[in-house]
Amino acid sequence: MLTGVPYRQGVEEAMRLLSGRWVAAVLAALAEGPLHYTDLHTAINDAVRRADSGRQRPLTEKVFTETLRRMERDGLLLRHREPTPLPSVWYELTPMARSLLRSLRPLAEWAQVHHKELAAAHQRRTEEA
Repeated sequence: MLTGVPYRQGVEEAMRLLSGRWVAAVLAALAEGPLHYTDLHTAINDAVRRADSGRQRPLTEKVFTETLRRMERDGLLLRHREPTPLPSVWYELTPMARSLLRSLRPLAEWAQVHHKELAAAHQRRTEEA
């Protein structure tokens, strides 16, 4: 226990923060720096189109807004609104979110190493269904 929080409880809390289909996409898109709302939405959908070859639907405006609000409430995002005639809203990661991204790097590397095994297991489950 690093902070008095049991290991299992810590894992569950981290998984709760990461649950949600689009949380990882938002984290990845903002890893390089702040983005305006529209640019962030476009960046995520462009990444989906490049990586998925049509298997995944684009991120809708409604789900995108819900995801951003939840991540802001969870302390992962900062929302900035510029009071101009046409309001401009942009988002950036909090220091806690940047720390989370650093912690996810070993998990992403594990998934890359085991990609073929994971894909084969998924294929078996699909064939059995």
